[in-house]
Amino acid sequence: MSNQKTQVGQDVVKPVRTFNQERLLNILHAPLISEKSTYVAEKRNQVVFRVVSDATKPEIKAAVELLFKVSVESVQVSVLKGKHKRFGKFMGRRNDTKKAYVCLASGHEINFAASEQG
Repeated sequence: MSNQKTQVGQDVVKPVRTFNQERLLNILHAPLISEKSTYVAEKRNQVVFRVVSDATKPEIKAAVELLFKVSVESVQVSVLKGKHKRFGKFMGRRNDTKKAYVCLASGHEINFAASEQG
């Protein structure tokens, strides 16, 4: 048992995590634009990104909030296992990839189709 005591009915406050700024800039590889990702964006206000394989949910959330100046509600992560492929007479395997489904807060939006003028 720990020595910390908590009172009944008291809200638990999570400590604020700070991340390395340089690491956050390298977390997101690219947005995934597909039929499924556009459907999810319209119905659930989510955006899909390809991320580094060792990224955690809090890091992904902080990276999206830093880069796009939006508020993130939640993050779901899925790991796609690489296919086994044949390259001539050798058997090979593609790399595993990690996708992050980022749920944005209501009223926030990330538009990748908008072109910048300037």
